Amino acid sequence: MFTKESFSVNGEALLKKVKELIEEGNVRKITITDKTGKEIMTFPLTIGVVGALMLPMLAAVGALAALIGECTITVEREEDKKDDREIIQL
Repeated sequence: MFTKESFSVNGEALLKKVKELIEEGNVRKITITDKTGKEIMTFPLTIGVVGALMLPMLAAVGALAALIGECTITVEREEDKKDDREIIQL
């Protein structure tokens, strides 16, 4: 099951926020839209995508941040799986 969360940021804070979201680790997909709602960039994040594989994506986000004023980041997260079983203590 997935949940969606949105953040409004200006261009200067875009790259910083994307890096923070990636570091959280439970993000499946990030979508960046402009203030009119037009999708500018979307990229999936899978487990194990780190380091050199992230550099081209972060470079593109950095270039976008220089050009865009205000935007919205929509994050699709994996919900934590909770164990619904009752713990029985003896």
